[in-house]
Amino acid sequence: MRRLRSTDGEIAALITRAGLTRPQAAELIHVTPRSIERYISGDAKPSRLALRTLEEAARVAAAPPREVSFRFIDLFAGIGGLRIGFQGIGGHCVFTSEWDERAQDTYALNFRDNHRLAGDIRPFAEDPSLIPVHDVLLAGFPCQPFSIAGVSKKNALGRPHGFLCDTQGTLFFDTAQVIEHHRPAAFVLENVRNLERHDKGRTFATIMNALEKELGYHVQTRVISSEHWVPQRRERIFIVGFREPTTFDLNALELPAGGPKLGSILERHEDVDSKYTLSEKLWDYLQGYKAKHNAKGNGFGYSLFGPDDVTRTLSARYHKDGSEILVAQPGKRPRRLTPLECARLMGFDRGERRWRIEVSDTQAYRQFGNAVVVPVVEFLADAMKPHLETALGNAPVTGAAPVVVTRPDRARVAVHG
Repeated sequence: MRRLRSTDGEIAALITRAGLTRPQAAELIHVTPRSIERYISGDAKPSRLALRTLEEAARVAAAPPREVSFRFIDLFAGIGGLRIGFQGIGGHCVFTSEWDERAQDTYALNFRDNHRLAGDIRPFAEDPSLIPVHDVLLAGFPCQPFSIAGVSKKNALGRPHGFLCDTQGTLFFDTAQVIEHHRPAAFVLENVRNLERHDKGRTFATIMNALEKELGYHVQTRVISSEHWVPQRRERIFIVGFREPTTFDLNALELPAGGPKLGSILERHEDVDSKYTLSEKLWDYLQGYKAKHNAKGNGFGYSLFGPDDVTRTLSARYHKDGSEILVAQPGKRPRRLTPLECARLMGFDRGERRWRIEVSDTQAYRQFGNAVVVPVVEFLADAMKPHLETALGNAPVTGAAPVVVTRPDRARVAVHG
């Protein structure tokens, strides 16, 4: 890896090209104004991350303006899997909420859109006016148990019913509050497949009732597996709603035929660090655990895959032992996937798109295990695009002018793409 170097002229030039004042630059890279002056004079050097941040700010400021077709928000954003697809069809993200700070770090590193990342969604759900106006709402809300009491009992107690009560205290409730206030033209919600069966279907019925009957949206759902785009069987339910009637038909969409195999995302053997090969102790434990359960007639245990296979679902617990997806190594103990391979398996690092990973392996595995498969979202966004254009009257939101938003450092700048 090349060593980043800077001279006094380079730092001053970067700050100027980024359109920042020196105090704003100091806030952006989290140093004191005195440190900025020392960087410029050559008495000190910025960290590599600080230099990259300034370089990226300068690159964004120099990019040609991008016409924005619609604005969207990204709730329970994780590391941004839903965002990529809708940004790719001309959307501009104006608000992001993600409570996990390490996921925020990865998100901010890969999306230089210059708005502050919000943490807990609940204060914004309590006052949705704090969220900017938007046309599309995206949310990968976690599934929480709903306690559903009878409407008659609630009426007798003088308590509200509907989603204001049935889903109170759940993260879906917070999403519904935002939808009710802003009335976006469309929304896309994503969750685990089991959402349909949770609590014998009552949870899903409550969600659909809130979206269709109480919020008045035209809603469609479909479970889609990722194996058509990446070598992983990962089934997720997508809930798509339009405020007005539309000809969009989620279940009529034809998924790509076939799909890639694991070998297409694996790094070269010589590039994989030996630390990803299981220790002898862990491998012995996993083999013994599987043998014990096989003897009982169940299928618990590790899963081993080769280059011609399609894997099971990558989970957030992958960092513990990697047992759900172990890569076979002839003549050696199997190994875990590397974080880069996980980025590829989830479609974040794909084609010309490169995904920056600057967290620990443990955090990377958690983040990818909790994420959505990006090409699935891109497929869905592409299919929705003409219907969104119709719903919004085909009018660009920004024309040729850059969107003005707020950096995490509170300095206002023009965003070009």
